[in-house]
Amino acid sequence: MIDRPSIDRIGAALDRRMLLRMGAAAGLGAMLPRLAWAAEQREIMPRVRALVERWVGPGKFPGMVASLGLPGRDPQFVARGSEGFTDADAVTPDSLFRIYSMTKPVTAMAAMQLIDQGRLALDQPVHDVLPQFREMMVQDVYDGSVTALHKAPRPMTMRHLVTHTSGLGYTIIQNGPIRALMQGKGLVPGQVSRLVAPGLDWGTSVKGLDHFAERLAQVPLVADPGTRWSYSMGLDLMGRVIEVVSGRPFDAYLQDTIFGPAGMTSTWFQVPGAEAHRLTTNYVAVGEVLAPIDEGATSIYLDRPAFPFGGAGLVSSPRDYDRFLRMLAQGGTIDGVRVLGEAAVRMGTSNLLPPGVSMPESFGGPSGFGAGGRVGQGVESGLYGWSGAAGTVGMVDMIHGLRSQIFVQFMPPDALDLLPEFQTALKADVTAILEKP
Repeated sequence: MIDRPSIDRIGAALDRRMLLRMGAAAGLGAMLPRLAWAAEQREIMPRVRALVERWVGPGKFPGMVASLGLPGRDPQFVARGSEGFTDADAVTPDSLFRIYSMTKPVTAMAAMQLIDQGRLALDQPVHDVLPQFREMMVQDVYDGSVTALHKAPRPMTMRHLVTHTSGLGYTIIQNGPIRALMQGKGLVPGQVSRLVAPGLDWGTSVKGLDHFAERLAQVPLVADPGTRWSYSMGLDLMGRVIEVVSGRPFDAYLQDTIFGPAGMTSTWFQVPGAEAHRLTTNYVAVGEVLAPIDEGATSIYLDRPAFPFGGAGLVSSPRDYDRFLRMLAQGGTIDGVRVLGEAAVRMGTSNLLPPGVSMPESFGGPSGFGAGGRVGQGVESGLYGWSGAAGTVGMVDMIHGLRSQIFVQFMPPDALDLLPEFQTALKADVTAILEKP
C-alpha cells in the first residue's frame, strides 16, 4: 500500500526543492563565451552521461533522457534504459513523458503572444475577459477561514495570472478549509493515475474550462492580488482566458500557434492511442523503491482529460520540448519559422513580478519570475525555466542560447538525489567547456 503522506503534494515538492537547486546549480549565464569551441566537440556532457548511466539499472530507474543544446545546434542527448521496468522498449529522445508544470511556460508564452498582438494587455483586469472575476473576496488569513473575508482591494490582472501573484489558490499548496472547498468544487490540479490509493487521487475534476473558471470564481482568494507569490491555478485559468480571447478551444489554439509552427509533433494533452507505445511509466517513490502508478499502455493520459490543464496537463518528448526552448532562445523562431514575436519572448522571459514581490526561498527565490517560469537575476541573469511534478526539468539561457533538460518519471521528484546531482554534473560539464584552452 502506498502510504507516503506527502504524495498528494507532489506538485509542491517538485517546484520547491528542485527549482531551488536548479537556480543555484545552473547559474550558467555568465560562463558561456566559448560555445563555438564546444560546438565542434563530439562529447559535451561526459559528467551528465556518467550520471545517467549510474542512475539507470536494477534497483534504480528504468530509463531517463538528458540533453544539452548549444546555440543554433541540435541538442546532444543522453538516453539510457527502457520506458519502464516491465516495458522493454528503449527510452529515446522521442519517448513520451508527463511534464506536468512544464506546461506552465507554454501556456504563459501563448498569453505573451496575445499581448504582443494587442489582443490582451499585461496589466489588463481578468474580469475584462471573464466577468465573473470582477468582485473577488479574499481570506483575511492565508489558509484560514473561508467565511472571514474582505473585498479584494484591486482586480487580478493577466500579469498576476502568469506570475502566481493573483491570489488564486492551488489544491496542492493550500491547507485547511480552502483546500477542501476547492476539491469539493472539482478544482484539482490535474491527473496522476487510474489507481485508487492514498495520495494518488487529486480528486474528480470539473468538466470543461468554462465550468472550471465559473467555479474558481466562487472560491475566495488566499491573498490580495499583486501582493504575494503563491503557487496557483493561474495558468489553468489563463487557458480559459486564451480560449475566450482567441475564440478557439485552448488546446487547439496551442496546436495551431505554437506546437504546429514550432515543429512539436509529440506534445499533447491526450496521447493518441497509436502513440501509447512511446509513453513511459510513471512511478511513486516509497522510500528508495519505485512503484508503478501509471503505465504507458494503460495510462490515464490516453483518455480525454476533463479539460486541457494549462498548468499541468501536457505530455511531451525531450526532442519536442527542446524545440520549445530552442525557439525561445532564438527569439521566437525555429527552422526559419517565426512562432512567437521577439517582443513576446523578451517579455515572457523577463521579470514580471509586481513591485515588492519576490519568489520565496522555498521555491527557488529570491529571484524573478516571468511568464510561467523562474527568471534568474545577478549571476543567473538570462536563466528561464521550470520543472514538472514527475521529475522533468527544462531551462534556457536567454543570453547565450544554451538549453538543458532531464526527463525521468517519479513522484515526488525530491524523494531521491537524482535531480540535484544532475544539476551539479551539468554545471561541471559546462564549466569544463568554458575552461578549455
